[in-house]
Amino acid sequence: MEFTAGGQLEVRITPADVGKRVSVRRLTGSSDAGGKFTDTVGVLTSWDDGVVLITRRGGESVRIPERTLVAGKVVPAAPARRRGPAASFEELARVSARAWRPVESEALGEWRLRAAAGFTRRANSALPLGDPGRPLDEALSAVRAWYAARDLPAYLQTATGAEGTQELLCADLEERGWVREVTARLYVGGLAPLGDLDAAVDRVRLSRSFDEAWLRRYNRAAVTGPHVREVLAGGPSVWFASVPGSGDSPAAAIGRCVVDGRWAGFMAVEVDPGHRRQGLATAVMTALARQALAEGASAAWLQVEDDNDGARALYGGMGFAAHHAYHHYRYGATA
Repeated sequence: MEFTAGGQLEVRITPADVGKRVSVRRLTGSSDAGGKFTDTVGVLTSWDDGVVLITRRGGESVRIPERTLVAGKVVPAAPARRRGPAASFEELARVSARAWRPVESEALGEWRLRAAAGFTRRANSALPLGDPGRPLDEALSAVRAWYAARDLPAYLQTATGAEGTQELLCADLEERGWVREVTARLYVGGLAPLGDLDAAVDRVRLSRSFDEAWLRRYNRAAVTGPHVREVLAGGPSVWFASVPGSGDSPAAAIGRCVVDGRWAGFMAVEVDPGHRRQGLATAVMTALARQALAEGASAAWLQVEDDNDGARALYGGMGFAAHHAYHHYRYGATA
């Protein structure tokens, strides 16, 4: 990484560049004691009281004392992904939101408040796309009040790491006492290659609804109530896949797919630990992909939490690539 102007390192960013993507170099440790240079690339989210805050692509915030900066410059936006279908952050945010429809929803300007009696953060968090129609502090107060009236914690779902994402909002939330609880990645990929996989799809049953065996395999099966069924069954065109277990046991493997225009979203892919390494997850995904292709979809998306190494490896092998990170911020949580 070069920061040269006439052969000299130079800091060419100022507080006026907040909101832009920057690359900085700082000195860590004492220069007399052999300090090292460290580079950071991300969105400049604040520059206050001698501290520079940069939010990286994955959502991590890096606090840098201004006095340690030795170089800095504004850099172009992150290049478009080379793998997977072209898509904007906002398009994917809206598509994924339609796949987890809440039981109750209300507009706050262009933001959307969502609730489903606490079943999944995605259906119980505010989606801040666009202008809330009032100053940020007032909007956040309205969010807190709305969820408090439903005896639910206040969550906001935000995103980082792609053009048009919300690094500045993330920094504003952290400054106001909101704590990031969960980070996941939204992955995209081509649908046809997934449908072409050599998998044991003859073992997979597809249905417009799910039964008790499916629900007992689902990793949130302890959550019960009509709202669970309403959220899972909601969406433009919803399909459920299952590989039967033995007797009255839970299904050996399950999956859910929501077809929405050109997109097919995959979720709730679960395999009984006793049936792993038999290709059942691939079979479920392939069967659902073929159904989505038959309905005219061409692109696929799915979401994986950062700590799920096994799922990331599986989907990477299927041709999926990360598009952006998304986060759930909770008000009043303990960091």
